[in-house]
Amino acid sequence: MHEQRQMEGPLYGQDLYYRDVPEQRQLPLILASASPRRQELLREAGIPIEVHPADVREERADGEEPVGYACRLAREKAQSVAARFPGRYVLGADTIVVVDEHILEKPADAQDAARMLRLLSGRVHIVTTAVSLARPDGFIDTHSATTEVSFRDLEDKEIRQYIAGGEPMDKAGAYAIQGGAGAWVQRIQGEYSNVVGLPLSLVITMLVSRGYLRGERG
Repeated sequence: MHEQRQMEGPLYGQDLYYRDVPEQRQLPLILASASPRRQELLREAGIPIEVHPADVREERADGEEPVGYACRLAREKAQSVAARFPGRYVLGADTIVVVDEHILEKPADAQDAARMLRLLSGRVHIVTTAVSLARPDGFIDTHSATTEVSFRDLEDKEIRQYIAGGEPMDKAGAYAIQGGAGAWVQRIQGEYSNVVGLPLSLVITMLVSRGYLRGERG
């Protein structure tokens, strides 16, 4: 059995730039997520994928820091699916929204979605996506990216209309920046794709540095 290792924290080498999407190896990357947004981001980047969602209980431990929580879930998702597909590269991810130390995950119902959106109204919040890459040799590499997002003031009527459309119900923080909530954004500091659900620059750097893709400095 291969020794399983993990790394967390800043990823050295994020100053890599690519002239175009690096050449992939012959087997598609396994995405341990059912998120259509993550699938679309990877496919638009030219990375072939297979989708095999993880079945992991998403429950924060007492005293667990938000970034540590997201990293643990991403790692557990990658580990869970990698155990089913030995010898493959597997990518797990988890996105959380944090405002005033409150972690906003997917809303439980419409009332919960309204609560979250009122918390975000007129405020700056933090979106963190953790990504974990399991290599064929059992090595597991976990990192995270953070984006600051500022919302304008939201009226109760537009919150109700947005929830009635159903868009918030499967989204961390109860909104989709690429959807109707995009009109609420006043400022973004950080990577846009991170808010959508996957920090592409970080993911590509990890895939290159861990041997799945080949890249060049440009």
